[in-house]
Amino acid sequence: MKYIIILGDGMADQPIAELGNKTPLMAANIPHIDELARKGKNGLLVTVPSDMPAGSEIANMGVLGYDVHKVYEGRGVLEAASMGVEIKDGDLGLRCNLICIEDEKIKNHSAGHITSPEAAELINFLDKELGTDTVKFYPGVSYRHLLVIKGGNKFLKCTPPHDVPGTPFQQVMIEPLNEEGVETAKLLNEMILKSQELLANHPINQKRKEAGKDMANSIWPWSPGYKPQMPTLNELFGIGKSAVISAVDLIQGIGVYAGMEVLKVEGATGLYDTNYEGKAQAAIDALKGDTDFVYLHIEASDEAGHEGDVALKTKTIEYLNDRIVKPIVEAAKEMSEPLAIAILPDHPTPCALRTHTHDSIPFIIYRPGEEPDGVATYDEESAKAGAYKTLKDNEFIKALLGV
Repeated sequence: MKYIIILGDGMADQPIAELGNKTPLMAANIPHIDELARKGKNGLLVTVPSDMPAGSEIANMGVLGYDVHKVYEGRGVLEAASMGVEIKDGDLGLRCNLICIEDEKIKNHSAGHITSPEAAELINFLDKELGTDTVKFYPGVSYRHLLVIKGGNKFLKCTPPHDVPGTPFQQVMIEPLNEEGVETAKLLNEMILKSQELLANHPINQKRKEAGKDMANSIWPWSPGYKPQMPTLNELFGIGKSAVISAVDLIQGIGVYAGMEVLKVEGATGLYDTNYEGKAQAAIDALKGDTDFVYLHIEASDEAGHEGDVALKTKTIEYLNDRIVKPIVEAAKEMSEPLAIAILPDHPTPCALRTHTHDSIPFIIYRPGEEPDGVATYDEESAKAGAYKTLKDNEFIKALLGV
């Protein structure tokens, strides 16, 4: 048997008044996903331990069955793996967002979803101005970048910018967690303030301002960590050749450490305009070949949740149904081996909160030949009646693999 996890990042939510007190999953027209719910077994999954932040890095590693208390070292070092940047012993890696600050408050975490070429010019500019023998900036995708500090200390309290839209930035700057982190916290806060001076009048930002777009007028470093020590999926669960498909460096980096092949798809953006068809076809081609396991990650619903855009979030879920699940289910009928299919988010990103929560998420596991559990639709409430009840740790991945 072959396996695919189709992950709609952040697509779980809470009841919303404008949807008649339904969640986007309940309101969306998703017949192909609902069909898998009817043919498969359902349940809830705890992806993030209560004592850890509800970040996508922790949640996705949790979906894959990792003991996140043992292997988690922040998202910066995971994204570095995707970017081909080596994190050496003694290096501190951090995610470095380009964000928009307006009236001394964090307007958004993405600088209005700045384009990658614009962002690369700004990050390279900052590297020239602020980079040293021990500080290095690396451009990534859109607003997501990498900051590496040789000899930096990870004992820092860093606030993810997507958690605090509308908050005065001075209130959520970096704090040391102990004496060892004082010097690194001071350095990072100085760079935040210097970046604001440097970026304010940069030609890229002046053009964005004239066009009525949000400016990328500050860096925001967060999620610090060292090089992680992660076993591969083959070592953990005996999974054969595996592959990951995502537009997001973080997920690709998890794939690198998990021993997965990273399959690049042209036009994959991490937003609602991503190349859904290209991603689906890449998964189908891999599974028709010698790949045994595919992790197909779609970011769009999470970004819509962070924007608080209910209509867009609902639409992204329908896109997942129509443009990812439908073609994969149809292709599975022609495959020489049966295909087990799992569908789930990594965490909720409620539109009302515009950030992640720790709530358990609904999932489907369809394994050909197994008896269904009688659940008729896929959503947060229906999954509660599923045969799997509530799973945690590596129970979900083991259920999918049948081990």
